[in-house]
Amino acid sequence: MLTILALASIVLLGIVPQQSEAIVIYTGWERHALVGSDIRLSCSFFSWRWTSEDVTFSWSYRPDGARDSISIFHYTGGAPYVDNKGPFRDRLEFVGNPARRDGSILLKNLDYGDNGTFTCDAKNPPDIVGRASSVRLLVFEKVPIQAGVITGAIIGAVLGLLVLIVVIYYLMRFLVARRVFNLSVSKHGRKGKGKEGSQQRQASPLDVGSLTTTQRQQLTATAHKHRTTQVIDGHLTPPPP
Repeated sequence: MLTILALASIVLLGIVPQQSEAIVIYTGWERHALVGSDIRLSCSFFSWRWTSEDVTFSWSYRPDGARDSISIFHYTGGAPYVDNKGPFRDRLEFVGNPARRDGSILLKNLDYGDNGTFTCDAKNPPDIVGRASSVRLLVFEKVPIQAGVITGAIIGAVLGLLVLIVVIYYLMRFLVARRVFNLSVSKHGRKGKGKEGSQQRQASPLDVGSLTTTQRQQLTATAHKHRTTQVIDGHLTPPPP
């Protein structure tokens, strides 16, 4: 009986379709580009499912000042499709990798008329519920001051951090080398003082032994002269030489 119930459960699970879950789509927020340049607009998504073979990407474009959007790109069934009549018919290239959940496109030879909002939508069946993400493109003849300042500030901060790391590295090396040198000098100094004291302690018997016969006789006579005295007429008188 239990075996029959288990088989029935497996059959029912196979018949009931899988529930879809939300899919989250990511694009940039705002991009800046120069007239005549190319720019890559990124689009990716997060899904709890494995990447499906039926994954799709769709891009639409709404020019600044316009109400309606127009479709400019679609990826489905493993093949990309570019709009042959829109403003990007000869200037759009698919550079994404659907297997890695990447639906990026490349816009070429930009012009002022390309300013607008680009929206990407993605589906990863059975995950098809999600909100499309948009990125705004601004095309300039020159890089705007604000963008240049921000870029320069970022580059300056990175370079400053690298310089600080290098300075700290060499400072630590200098301090370590100085510490090792001081310890070495102190160690050799203690050894030198110990040898000098030992030599001083051993000097007395060695010096006496190294005197000549005449010097030893003079030394003995001098010591005897200081130790011996004579009393003459109640006075202490040194003995005659």
